[in-house]
Amino acid sequence: MATLKDVKVGSSAVVTKLTGTGAIKRRIMDMGLTKGTEVYVRKVAPLGDPIEITVRGYELSIRKDEAENVEVA
Repeated sequence: MATLKDVKVGSSAVVTKLTGTGAIKRRIMDMGLTKGTEVYVRKVAPLGDPIEITVRGYELSIRKDEAENVEVA
């Protein structure tokens, strides 16, 4: 299954599942990344971490290790 980390810059995806546990999963959900939410990848930092996305009308930076816990379609 593809994760948010795999989405290319300029592409959109829909969150299908959150795979983290405990505090990591809660943090991701608190940022607005829940099942069925559409995300747009705006840019990636020069060294690849973090990833800047647009979700629910605001810009959000998320680390790659957190993005691996967000499955998308």
